[in-house]
Amino acid sequence: MGLLSPFSGIPVTQSSDSTEGTSSEQPLVEDFSRPTDYTAPVDAEAQNGIAMQPVATRTGSLRPRKTLSNGEPRQQRTFDLRRTATSLFTPERKIAPAPGVWRSIRSIIFASWLNVLLVFIPISWAFNFADKDQHTLIFVFSFLAIIPLAKLLAFATDELSMRVGQTLAGLLNATLGNAVELIVAIIALTKCQLQVVQSSLVGSILSNLLLVLGMCFFAGGIKFSEQGFGASATQLNSSLLTISVVAVLLPAAFRFSVTTQSDPDSGNDILKVSHGVALILLFIYGSYLFFQLYSHTTLYSDDSADIAKSTKYAPREHKFKLGKKGDATGTDLTSSAASPMETETAVTHEPEEEEVEEPQLSLYMTIGLLAVVTVVVAITAEWLVDSIDGLTDTGHISKEFVGIILLPIVGNAAEHVTAVSVSVKDKLTLSLGVAVGSSIQIALFVIPFIMVLGWILDKPLTMLFDPYESVALFLAVITVNYVVQDGKSNWLEGMILMCLYVILGTTFWFYPGTSDEFSSILPACH
Repeated sequence: MGLLSPFSGIPVTQSSDSTEGTSSEQPLVEDFSRPTDYTAPVDAEAQNGIAMQPVATRTGSLRPRKTLSNGEPRQQRTFDLRRTATSLFTPERKIAPAPGVWRSIRSIIFASWLNVLLVFIPISWAFNFADKDQHTLIFVFSFLAIIPLAKLLAFATDELSMRVGQTLAGLLNATLGNAVELIVAIIALTKCQLQVVQSSLVGSILSNLLLVLGMCFFAGGIKFSEQGFGASATQLNSSLLTISVVAVLLPAAFRFSVTTQSDPDSGNDILKVSHGVALILLFIYGSYLFFQLYSHTTLYSDDSADIAKSTKYAPREHKFKLGKKGDATGTDLTSSAASPMETETAVTHEPEEEEVEEPQLSLYMTIGLLAVVTVVVAITAEWLVDSIDGLTDTGHISKEFVGIILLPIVGNAAEHVTAVSVSVKDKLTLSLGVAVGSSIQIALFVIPFIMVLGWILDKPLTMLFDPYESVALFLAVITVNYVVQDGKSNWLEGMILMCLYVILGTTFWFYPGTSDEFSSILPACH
């Protein structure tokens, strides 16, 4: 009996020869429910150089999938890159609608109590234009004026970081937190204040590693008995800091080991060594950015697997609430005897409320605030640098102390407040990203960038730092390496770091410096 084909309408029959002398007709209908194997022609594979593999779809039809020679999908790398870039600009939490203009202005005015110091901006400018001989007053008023500007810069940075991913937020906090140091260093470089440039950059690293990080550990240790952070990322950062310290010490070792005081080419040799080291440090910094933002982003996240859990202090009273059955202060044995299935079901169906971040500034107001504050900081920092010579000529204070202690306090004010505030919220990984990450940026980016800029501007700026500054930096890095190696922190470790910073500050108050000895072998700055 013939059957009509569902596609052509032609009767299709199949006859089979039977050994018993009987024949039967069976319908021949192609089964599309099971996919058949499909491979591309050999010549197509040879022509394109891409292996073709069958891919079954839901309906059973097949389409070829392009794969690489190692068997991975061809679009995998592109997808990973796109996913990484998307995660960098994807906020960690949901963002509420941005406020209006007047509400944003009100948020800027009441952003911090430090805004009362903004009155010193016109005062410092007025003294600079009226009487430039008042070096002490200009320095003090400019010093006080930059502190609230740095806080506003941190406020705008936080608003911008809220709209990006956590890794990029930490990078923004560290980068924009170093804007004050970078501006001061560039202005001092153009005015041939080479000693101030070197001292301020070394002092910024010391301030971040000892003062800021110590305050983070101490403030977080008041609320938590122990706080955990990413040990792998921190150890990597410690290695980068060690490399930067070695780069600082090598030109000094080259100076005392190879050259002599009477060698006329010793200064040029040190300049060439410094320029080469600066270029290598910039390459290391670029590799560090690729490592942090692309290849190993999970190491710098609060959800990293190697982060130890933070523990709070045990209550002083009623540490063990083991009451009787049904006791209000004890453990309910009836409820605790529930089956694992019931417990899992209860946990599974518990609704989770998504945390929403409410911005205080709109995006345009945030960018505008960053631009305005940066310009005002640059102008005020110029008055500050101009008054340093007149301040130190009195003999009451040295340039070493101004560069190592005072200028970093102004530049790190924003980072100090940001890092300490998030450490109390048990976000110590972000605090380390701000404090230690900022030190890495200064050591691997700001210092070599200033060296290259001095090379372009024909300024004899070298990595021949003061020997005592180099030793202090080395001791600070070694101490921080020992403190963070276990991936945990407490208030005592924070106090140790702060006390070490006070000890170094005391010694630098009496340290005269050796700038005259080094400047004699270098070309004159003009």
